[in-house]
Amino acid sequence: MTDTAAPTVQSQRQRQRQRQRQRITMFGAEWCGDCRRSKKLLDTLGVDYDYVDLEAVEGGADRAKAISGLTKIPVIAFPDNTHVVEPTDAALHAKLTALGVIS
Repeated sequence: MTDTAAPTVQSQRQRQRQRQRQRITMFGAEWCGDCRRSKKLLDTLGVDYDYVDLEAVEGGADRAKAISGLTKIPVIAFPDNTHVVEPTDAALHAKLTALGVIS
């Protein structure tokens, strides 16, 4: 007889964290012009990403600062454990191309 117990809550959380690490995450705010520009580029290119609105998500600003060490936005974190802060469109496009997210 084989034990086919349901996955534990802890293992479900671990899988969720792993999926989040495999995604692009952008930390930003609506009032930030650089954030709006980077978000528009990601949307125009059809990039699948998570958006953390620093005005609405409690602890979001702390997470962004923990990643970049800075209080500047946007912070865009990538699945290869790198990030960019206030990237130009060209720099963001180049990074997405290097990751194979776009061609």
